[in-house]
Amino acid sequence: MSGTLTPRVVVVSRRSELDELLALHGTRAAAQWYLRARGRDLAEVVDRHEALQAALTAVAAAVPADWRRGSVDRNDLPRFLFGPEDVLVAVGPDGLVANVAKYLDRQPVIGVDPEPGRNAGVLVRHRAGQVADLLPAVAAGAARTRHRAMVRATLDDGQELVGLNEVYVGHSSHQSARYLLTVADGERARHERQSSSGLVVGTGTGATGWCASIARARAGAPRPPVPEEAALCWFVREAWASPVTGVDLTAGRLTGDDRLELVAESDGLVVFADGLENDRLALRWGQRLRVDVAPRRLALVEP
Repeated sequence: MSGTLTPRVVVVSRRSELDELLALHGTRAAAQWYLRARGRDLAEVVDRHEALQAALTAVAAAVPADWRRGSVDRNDLPRFLFGPEDVLVAVGPDGLVANVAKYLDRQPVIGVDPEPGRNAGVLVRHRAGQVADLLPAVAAGAARTRHRAMVRATLDDGQELVGLNEVYVGHSSHQSARYLLTVADGERARHERQSSSGLVVGTGTGATGWCASIARARAGAPRPPVPEEAALCWFVREAWASPVTGVDLTAGRLTGDDRLELVAESDGLVVFADGLENDRLALRWGQRLRVDVAPRRLALVEP
């Protein structure tokens, strides 16, 4: 990292289930009544909340006294300005790392699991007690870092969206999305007009999630890439065969300069990444969307 400024540690978190319940019901007593009526106990939610708070406290204590500090809730990520000297510490489930990755450009990310054994721990590989040793190593460029490929979606007006796991393109409701699909791989381009439940284009990181569930139901599904590979796998969901729409181009891989292009032939289409539907692009009739491997990558600090 550059030595012009002291690093800034930005802690990324999300509201706990207890926070969500209190926002909805106002008091713990009301939340307890709500849960008990459904056969659950508030104690479970409180335990998870306290585990998250303990992890956040430990991370805050691990930041060197002369370093700058910042914090951001997941819901505020679209409005937060990250700097080149930032070191990100994401405290929460794996999905939190994916949520923040799209807003970064080579800043290192330390994923901290506040509840070991409950989360999958694919992206949150560290415990809060390890952060004190990790931060100086990251600042010195000595930490082991894995650069994971990302997926990019670009509209013809220049708007862009990047995802760590996958990008979804489809109708904002449950209606069919209508579009002209072009698959450009190598020197050839194939075209098909389609009506479907949308497209999912995933990376090697996302290949164990949504894309994996789609692939399990597909005979001859494309081989998923590994996280570091500059490659994507893509799937069309529930393509509908009709006199004017086809079902031949429904899955494949993209590498290098390969790309998918989609021209909207219905209104109401949206594009979002990694499940963040409130941070999305609107794709209107006649607009063109390009999906390819993103030029930037996530720098994830490994154990």
